[in-house]
Amino acid sequence: MNTIIKTTSRKDFKAKVYLLDMIEQIDNIELSKVETDYINECYESSKGKKTIHINRFTEHLYFYIFAKEEHYRRLEEARRSGAAMTTRINKHKIEEVLITDVTGVNHDETFAYAEGMALANYQFNKYKSEPKDNSLNTIYLEETDEELLNRLNITIESTFMARDLVNEPVNHLNAIQFADNISLKLREVGAHVEVLNKKKIEALKMGGLLAVNAGSIDEPTFTIAEWKPANKRNEQPFVLVGKGVVYDTGGYNLKPGASMATMKHDMSGAATVAAALYGIAKAKLPYHVVALIPATDNRIDGNAHVPGNVVTMFDGSTVEIANTDAEGRMILADALSYAKKYEPMLVMDFATLTGAASNAIGPHATVVMHSNADCHLESLKKLGNDVYERLVEFPLWDEYAELIKSDIADVKNVGSKYGGAITAGKFLERFTDYPWIHFDIAGTAFLESRDSYRGMGATGIHVRLLMKYFGD
Repeated sequence: MNTIIKTTSRKDFKAKVYLLDMIEQIDNIELSKVETDYINECYESSKGKKTIHINRFTEHLYFYIFAKEEHYRRLEEARRSGAAMTTRINKHKIEEVLITDVTGVNHDETFAYAEGMALANYQFNKYKSEPKDNSLNTIYLEETDEELLNRLNITIESTFMARDLVNEPVNHLNAIQFADNISLKLREVGAHVEVLNKKKIEALKMGGLLAVNAGSIDEPTFTIAEWKPANKRNEQPFVLVGKGVVYDTGGYNLKPGASMATMKHDMSGAATVAAALYGIAKAKLPYHVVALIPATDNRIDGNAHVPGNVVTMFDGSTVEIANTDAEGRMILADALSYAKKYEPMLVMDFATLTGAASNAIGPHATVVMHSNADCHLESLKKLGNDVYERLVEFPLWDEYAELIKSDIADVKNVGSKYGGAITAGKFLERFTDYPWIHFDIAGTAFLESRDSYRGMGATGIHVRLLMKYFGD
């Protein structure tokens, strides 16, 4: 269920949230002396309690006091407090809530609070016989910027689209179904979409995608989606590439059972790219953006590729398969080579690529690497702080290329036990000749326990970042 944020002049709500910069601002709110004294007492006795609740029985009043922190930290605290508020609202089975900015100056923080509430209200109940749906459906703000509010609603909707795609099990979303699903959504908002089937992929000689698909009874797809508005600001397009492994068994380098349980999320990069392009098109942002999405599952069968095989890629280079569980970089490599035809301004790929990235920094940030894209990456890092989808840069030093040299082919698809996230990046770099940023979202795309507004399961990571990047 999408949660809508609207503006209103109404005051008759069962739940109201007041946002304050300092406790003294409660004097600007119509409260009884008993209520004012209670709020002051709670605030003082708890050494700065941030959310205080008054139950009037006919209505619930909540008071949130911002901490004196850096701007991006205030935004994140607002989102997390908004998420906690959603839990309270649903507990009381309330459908609507009004957020009032008492400070009069915290426009960004008010939006962040509402965003946290809306994102925390996400549910994936599609396959439950008796779903317990949340009660909250609408969040109201007092007079605000309608254009920015529309952008925020689109960003939330797009994030939910990514989460829905990732949370779908593979028996309901194989590569063909995934391509059909995103094609329908993207065409609805005016994007041009072409889906290449297996015959076309074979004609293009995309050896990496075909090799990973060799053990599957389901055919692969390669989706090309494009948003090219008449008022585009960029002469050269941005290209987004997403890893679309709809299920990853590891192939003949079979994953252990515990590691395989959540592998439906190995197409999170593809979901991010598709959902971001959906949001960009729906918001009619003035940039020419192309999305390239190779999709397949990675399974075991008589024809599945095995360690020791040599694969000829789309660009004609050869790859020795050292590990069949390093399949994501194989399909991304073909897509990155294909991206050259667009002579792009910048290419960004998103992939749940390596356990090494997840082990290095956990679920708190995304590992990034780049080639000739310093300015773009610096901008993305700053915006990443603002939306709290933080980026940590790893090096792509030439020494790491030594670890993926092959004795029988141009390169092998894995290195040694050292620097696994980086050697994966070095592998991908070989297939680029343009400014490029690689996002390894292995630790941030899917959570096995709840984390505030990011929820549990699919997070829709970096849809919000991309909407901010193209929307600012």
